[in-house]
Amino acid sequence: MIDIHDLVFDYPDKRALFGINCTIRPGSITALVGPNGAGKTTLIRCVAGLTVPFGGSVDFDGVDVHAFPRECHRRMGYLSDFFGVYDDLTVRQCLTHAARAYDVDRDMVAPGVVAAAQKLELEDRLDHKAGELSRGLRQRLAIAQAIIHTPDFLMLDEPASGLDPEARNTLSRLLTSLRADGMTILVSSHILAELEDYCTDMLILRDGRVADHRPLAGSTGDKGIRLMIDLAEPFPALITLLQTLDGVSQVTKTDDGAALKFAGDGKARHLMLRALIDKGVPVSGLREDQMSLQQVYFDRMAAGDAS
Repeated sequence: MIDIHDLVFDYPDKRALFGINCTIRPGSITALVGPNGAGKTTLIRCVAGLTVPFGGSVDFDGVDVHAFPRECHRRMGYLSDFFGVYDDLTVRQCLTHAARAYDVDRDMVAPGVVAAAQKLELEDRLDHKAGELSRGLRQRLAIAQAIIHTPDFLMLDEPASGLDPEARNTLSRLLTSLRADGMTILVSSHILAELEDYCTDMLILRDGRVADHRPLAGSTGDKGIRLMIDLAEPFPALITLLQTLDGVSQVTKTDDGAALKFAGDGKARHLMLRALIDKGVPVSGLREDQMSLQQVYFDRMAAGDAS
């Protein structure tokens, strides 16, 4: 859905992004994580078409975001980490204003306002002024404004900042629900344990570069499990070979072999392994990927410190 190619961005005193290359797959909820200053917000703003990169491109379903921003914005939603709502307007008025700003058809504005309010559990607050809402309810309103036009792709920058545990749980359920409805989501956050509740993929930035990008264990979102194949020695054709096997998808290269999603029972797994061995692949291990988001993140950061 989102293809990022050689993205470079410079601030006056430093380079923030160094040739970013990655793809946000359709139907995923990707956790964008990394230390402060890693370039997360800059990347999101470039993807949203709000900041023009110095080099590279961002394609949204094959359309260049920066060449055709209006076309892309009709299908995108974005919530900044420093969001705002109109305190003197009611929730209904705030959502109506957002719908018109996104050029929603006039006949669809009123039902769209009600639908967005219901998704965010705000239907009983439609006639309350935004300035009277708690922090958590204001956050829900801001997200409702971002999805009022039912975008295909939603970007949230630190959406759980300042929320209490109950409000964070509501946010988790909301994002899971939006994904079930077909929305692709990119979420930047420092709360790793919370991201693991609903994210399917993880993109780690470090010093303006991609340190890791992978699906998460147990979070592929549909039938299948994550498997890791370890090799005794390099086998250059491994990725290509795996992609030809039944039940195998989402194949990615690892330092020691490959990671993949596999849909099949124990017998099917045996047959896949047998096929690899018959092709001369030096398999030394086949295991389920059990690493949590936090484990992957801290292991990757430690590896970066050691390099």
